[in-house]
Amino acid sequence: MKDSRTAMGMPVTIEIVDSTSTLKDIDELFVYFEHIEQIFSPFRESSETCRINRGEILPENYSAEMKEILVLAEQTKKETNGFFNIETTPGKINPVGIVKGWAIFKAAQILEKKGFENFYVDIGGDIQTKGLNSEGKKWKIGIRNPFSNESGQELIKIVYLSGQGIATSGNYLRGNHIYNPLNPDRKLEGLVSFSVIGPNVYEADRFATAAFAMGKDGIYFIEKLPGFEGYVVENNGRATMTTSFESYTK
Repeated sequence: MKDSRTAMGMPVTIEIVDSTSTLKDIDELFVYFEHIEQIFSPFRESSETCRINRGEILPENYSAEMKEILVLAEQTKKETNGFFNIETTPGKINPVGIVKGWAIFKAAQILEKKGFENFYVDIGGDIQTKGLNSEGKKWKIGIRNPFSNESGQELIKIVYLSGQGIATSGNYLRGNHIYNPLNPDRKLEGLVSFSVIGPNVYEADRFATAAFAMGKDGIYFIEKLPGFEGYVVENNGRATMTTSFESYTK
């Protein structure tokens, strides 16, 4: 069972290989994604994020999901020495840098609780895999060429995953939406994309965002993280990968 739609403002593809899957299983995930959008969207005036930023909700009245994200964001801030920070200005938050991977991970958990063992969930190129594809092989995932136009979908690298997550951060599609929290007024230069493979997509996503904000030092940060591999493309076209990244290309 496979379906592609739009959710959270991005293209979404879900494939469940298990023979017991139905369209209803996929429908439930899109209902879940809409729920997440209603909570975290910085563009919906009625979202919890916007209401928090307007001072309309006290911290003790935050939703369980918001409280979880705020804890995870603070943890990530500490683990990245401040290079990940959802606070845009004092008292204002924008959690999108952590919510996408987290939502994909939660969606995968929903499928796991249903007993599915072979699937992938893809939102805007960030992907959680589990088990094997319909051919009984690892999931084949392409890393997009950041220099190709949006319609081209040219790939610069193929990786094969089974159970891992992959996330790519960059400013080449949506403009300069990633910044260095330690120097927010300085435009990020030097990198165009940073892909991270981790034990799950949530972990990969949060560290990919932080690593991109670190600039050329980001690849060294990922190199030192146990269980993570990275692939970075500079604006001059040069690509650099961590020591064991190529173990995922076979």
